[in-house]
Amino acid sequence: MLRLTRLRLSRFRNHHALDLRFAARAVVFAGPNGAGKTNLLEAISLLGPGRGLRGARVAELAEGGAGPWAVSGRFEDAQGPFEIGTGAAEEGGAERRAFFLDGERARSQSEIAERVATVWITPQMDRLFQESAGARRRFLDRLVLALEPHHAREVAAYETAMAHRNRLLGGGRRADPAWLAGLEDAMARHGVAAAASRRALVARLNAAMAGGVAGAFPAAHLELRCPAGALLAEMPALAAEEALRAAWAESRAKDAAAGATLSGPHRAELLFTHVEKAQPAALCSTGEQKALLVSTVLAHAALIGRARGFAPILLLDELPAHLDAGRRAALFAALAALPGQSFLTGTEAHPFQAIGAEAEFFALEPGGIRPAPLG
Repeated sequence: MLRLTRLRLSRFRNHHALDLRFAARAVVFAGPNGAGKTNLLEAISLLGPGRGLRGARVAELAEGGAGPWAVSGRFEDAQGPFEIGTGAAEEGGAERRAFFLDGERARSQSEIAERVATVWITPQMDRLFQESAGARRRFLDRLVLALEPHHAREVAAYETAMAHRNRLLGGGRRADPAWLAGLEDAMARHGVAAAASRRALVARLNAAMAGGVAGAFPAAHLELRCPAGALLAEMPALAAEEALRAAWAESRAKDAAAGATLSGPHRAELLFTHVEKAQPAALCSTGEQKALLVSTVLAHAALIGRARGFAPILLLDELPAHLDAGRRAALFAALAALPGQSFLTGTEAHPFQAIGAEAEFFALEPGGIRPAPLG
């Protein structure tokens, strides 16, 4: 089991200095709004790759909005203890973040992703089914990254090549066809790799939820609508790359007029359906949407456990308070069945009464944070 056993913060958000130790599989932070509960979950999420559960800029993470900050975590897994640290980089500008693994500077975020995976549910994600296709695509990419640490590199390389292509096409003069062809080749290679990973995860999530891995939560069926994914359903990856290159070469004039690349993996759309009701998630009630999100994340955590040998650390912000008593009990049962560690928050302790005696509780108060008995 991957476990976080110690968390240290320095000038992070509203926590000037904090050193917490954890021994349980479930850890609960309880306290009033504004006490810094979500900040603790965000700090844990930043010990993995990406911009954390808020997607915040590096400069926004510092106490008072300026200056250096640091987060470090001590973990244990089947290989033994290890430590990850992150914070504002001393070089490269205000938006650069440094990572350290056992005291040594990490070469890339992929190196961190190979050791730690975190998945979260926050109140802001309640809008997932009404937000843009881009929001759902980013949600899917976070899930893929937890299973395939190099996925972020493929997506970033695709988007970088596409941005260069868009600039060339919009430059107001005829662009070099050879240069465009080179960029379109890079887009095809990285785009097909990213689309294949997305497509594979969607299929595995659907199989897991059809198998009842989400327990008492309603199963969701996911559908990925993606030009590159559709090609992969019909032909090998190399042929799909060639088809994309040909399509982009043909659409240069149209894309130049639009000021953007109009088709490709960056236009992928992820759709959810409530299986039992055969109803699109966007038309379900708020409670049903929350339950579908929980079932998807639980199925994903189970997949990671089977594929990578450890379940991700789950960060559940204010989730139990938004579930009825039956679904709270189902959530706690599902968490107990997962071979992983969970961190939960709430303003009050009573929604956690059914979580079990093995959970650790911390009370956040104006004077700080302290261990506290449930109730």
